[in-house]
Amino acid sequence: MADAETSKPQGPQSGSSPKLNTSKAPQKVEVVVENPNAQGEINITAELAIFVLRVGFSVMMLHHGLEKFQDPQGFSEFVVGQYFGFLPGDPIVWTFAAAATQIICPIALALGIFARVSALGLLSTMLFAIYFHLLDTGLEGFPLAVVENHNYAFELSAIYAAISFYFLCAGPGRLAAFRKTNRITYYPKN
Repeated sequence: MADAETSKPQGPQSGSSPKLNTSKAPQKVEVVVENPNAQGEINITAELAIFVLRVGFSVMMLHHGLEKFQDPQGFSEFVVGQYFGFLPGDPIVWTFAAAATQIICPIALALGIFARVSALGLLSTMLFAIYFHLLDTGLEGFPLAVVENHNYAFELSAIYAAISFYFLCAGPGRLAAFRKTNRITYYPKN
C-alpha cells in the first residue's frame, strides 16, 4: 500500500493543469438575488418615509449652496481662508466647489439620480462644516449643556451628515428615478 504522500496520479496529464482558452473575453454571469421579503410585498409606509426624508433633506440643503453663491467672497475669506488654510489653492475655488455640491447633489438625491454619489458629496461638505463649527465654538458642553441659542453650533451639520451617511449606505429607496434592481452582473476570473 502506497503512502498518500508518495502516490502519484495516473494518466497522461498527471502533473499538468487543464488548459483554458484565454483568447475569449470573460463570460458575463448574472445572478438574481431573492427579495428578502418572502411574499415580495413592499412596505409602502417605509418607502414613503424614506422618500419624504430624502426630498425634505434635499430641499433644506439647497439654501446652503445658494447662500455661498450669494456671498462667495465672505464665505471664502471668513470660513475657508481662516479655518481651512490647509486646503491647496485659492479659497474662492473651494467656496464655489462647496456651493455647487450643495446645489447639484441635493437635486440629484431628491430625484434619486446617482443618489449614493450625491450623498457622499453632501456628507463630505457636512464633515467640513462640523470641523468648522468645532474649531469655531468647540463642543459647547455637549451633550448635557443647555446653550444660549438652544442648539449646539455643530448640531445641524451633524444631523445633515447623519442623513447623508444613511443615503450613502442605504441608497435612495424604491421611490427613485434610478432604482437599483436586484440583478447583479459580474465577470468571474478564469
